[in-house]
Amino acid sequence: MVDKPMSIHRTRFPFSITKLLFWSLILLSFIVLFFLGSPPSSASPSHRRRSLRGGDWETSVRESAKSKSLRVLVTGAAGFVGTHVSIALKRRGDGVVGIDNFNRYYEASLKRARSNLLAQHKIFVVEGDINDGSLLKSLFKLGKFTHVMHLAAQAGVRYAMKNPKSYVHSNIAGLVSVLEACKNANPQPAVVWASSSSVYGLNSKVPFSEKDRTDRPASLYAASKKAGEEIAHTYNHIYGLSITGLRFFTVYGPWGRPDMAYFFFTKDILKGKQISVFEGPNGRSVARDFTYIDDIVKGCLGALDTANRSTGSGPAQLRLYNLGNTSPVAVSKLVRILEKLLKVNANKKLLPMPPNGDVFFTHADISLAKKELGYNPTIDLETGLRKFLDWYMDYYSSSSSLPKRAWLPTLNTWPKGREMRQISID
Repeated sequence: MVDKPMSIHRTRFPFSITKLLFWSLILLSFIVLFFLGSPPSSASPSHRRRSLRGGDWETSVRESAKSKSLRVLVTGAAGFVGTHVSIALKRRGDGVVGIDNFNRYYEASLKRARSNLLAQHKIFVVEGDINDGSLLKSLFKLGKFTHVMHLAAQAGVRYAMKNPKSYVHSNIAGLVSVLEACKNANPQPAVVWASSSSVYGLNSKVPFSEKDRTDRPASLYAASKKAGEEIAHTYNHIYGLSITGLRFFTVYGPWGRPDMAYFFFTKDILKGKQISVFEGPNGRSVARDFTYIDDIVKGCLGALDTANRSTGSGPAQLRLYNLGNTSPVAVSKLVRILEKLLKVNANKKLLPMPPNGDVFFTHADISLAKKELGYNPTIDLETGLRKFLDWYMDYYSSSSSLPKRAWLPTLNTWPKGREMRQISID
């Protein structure tokens, strides 16, 4: 149908105004969706402002950061890796201050429990967002940090399909915010930050080497981490920041993330629920280079200890390392190990892997980290899972979150000779 010509008596630009209004509404909708799609945080701006005014807050930061050796700001301190790294640093005498926004990507109670654990080690954690530039500026002024361990990020590959904007907010904008604070700080700290093995994406060459191509990400999470590596290069080149990136390979262990397969497999097996085990084409096994948390912590500390000072301008240290176990294990074998340790038959359902951004396998070449960081992983998967399950039973039985009919004793006291049993479905 042909549009009728506009009347000569009308205003000259009626159609343009309509389009302008339409696209203005579309833009407004995107802005609203961006803020609604950002990861929720329990740290309110008013809480942060009250904290910044209080002398107690300033005193706590100074006391927690005080040290004759390293003074480290750990972002994402109430996260899985952040908690372990913070405690390891404090135990050896370094000053540590944490920052975390306690978002609700997974159960906030676990993050609060980790924060309580940090408090027991006299580590002060500021509740705030790394995108809050004024908060970071105040922290750097008070803490005089020599190093930053940047672990705050939106984790998870599959969650990107549900909330993609959270990855831009945390992994890209958040990284820029932290690097800006480091650039402007006096002294300028050396930066160690968490990239990911996900950057290898569709790479088929194994094991994955730092020299391999990383321009084919399989997920938005991977793309955000790859973008982070390029951003880090820029800040190193222009502002002379000493920056070390660490590509973690499937970290697991006590105080871990509930969204990880080993964690939710354990939970569902104990509840008698069916678990989905994904397979590749033609029944090909999906495998991961599972790396125990204590080994990852040693790599993080090695990177901090060997980091050179930032220069402020001119050439500065820029490094990138794989931190893995270099022994990939099929997910089906992971399940068999859990069955063995739990003495429970899992109700398994084999399914083809959906197109959700996950890759079929990961395998780390750690020769560079061994050579330059002294990195040497020692914990095999069965040993690491046993340690995780000891923690899991203790944590969830004491918090009454573990179903009573599925409760199992800690594995160190497991009766010898007990046969496997099938737990009924709730």
